[in-house]
Amino acid sequence: MQFLLDHLESLEDWLAERGQRTFRARQIHQWLFHQRATSFAEMTDLPLALRDELSSHFMLDSVSIARHQQSPDGTEKLLLQLADGNHVECVLLRDGARRSICVSSQVGCAMGCVFCASGLDGVERNLTTGEIVGQMLLLQRQLPAEERLSHIVMMGMGEPLANLNHVLPALDWASRPEGLGISPRRITISTVGLPQAIDRLAAENCRYNLAVSLHAAHDELRNRLVPVNERIGIKSLLDAADRYFEVSGRRLTFEYVLLAGVNDSVQDAQRLAKLLKGKCQLLNVIPYNPVAGLSWRTPSPSAVSAFRDVLVKAGIEIKFRQRKGDQIDAACGQLRRLQQSRPAKLHDLTKPNIG
Repeated sequence: MQFLLDHLESLEDWLAERGQRTFRARQIHQWLFHQRATSFAEMTDLPLALRDELSSHFMLDSVSIARHQQSPDGTEKLLLQLADGNHVECVLLRDGARRSICVSSQVGCAMGCVFCASGLDGVERNLTTGEIVGQMLLLQRQLPAEERLSHIVMMGMGEPLANLNHVLPALDWASRPEGLGISPRRITISTVGLPQAIDRLAAENCRYNLAVSLHAAHDELRNRLVPVNERIGIKSLLDAADRYFEVSGRRLTFEYVLLAGVNDSVQDAQRLAKLLKGKCQLLNVIPYNPVAGLSWRTPSPSAVSAFRDVLVKAGIEIKFRQRKGDQIDAACGQLRRLQQSRPAKLHDLTKPNIG
């Protein structure tokens, strides 16, 4: 049996082949994205025979909850099980009136960022469009009926730009009026930076925000923290990001995880300020969220303050992200590793004399 969410685009054809009026597809979309239906039986404006036929051909949910944790700050972290037994993670964050979600694009990750739990075991496979949309719908159902999702970030497990064939159709449904109706201005793709894929976003005239995970201001250090950078280089990455800005008009965001004693010095801040000077960008600095079994540490408050001061004086627009969900293993990939009971392999990951 197939998942309906993987066949949203062909639903009208499926209905027509069975003698049904194509407007039924719009009704089904309404039930999925706006009425938050969890079964075909709930779709009471569809003929009973059609509901039965849909039930015999399709499954509605492409993901199910394996574990669900909630932090005192309202952050919810969900470990989801896929039909093949694999697991991915997603997060629901509450901040004032904002209801933001962070969803995954792959099972695992191939980028190899040494401080991230998501990629410790490599990548298993890409998620399908239906599995990505399924995360969005499941998270929406965690909200009261009067609340709706306001923001989406492709910043869960995996590298979104390595799975654009499925990520872009999913985001299209997120932004369509007949889908979740979320403005592209409120949708962000977070990436370590794959220049060819960024150029594809520009060529397809995508209007989503782009957040590039930088983590270092020079190639020697970034090669160690983000191994894929050895095949890319910071200059190539920034050039591609600039081309996307020229087409989309969306201000770029650069993500920078602060690691104690690694990339948090005044000299690191000075290099970063020089690298980003003159760009239409926002620098989002994230003090490290520790991962059990890894030796990376959160910088001291004094190191964070000194780092901030250098960038502010250089005129860089900077935001320090408030850490949420520390009590519920909310850093990407942590909950999945707990489910798998796999400790991090320190001897494979730590590198001496970084920075």
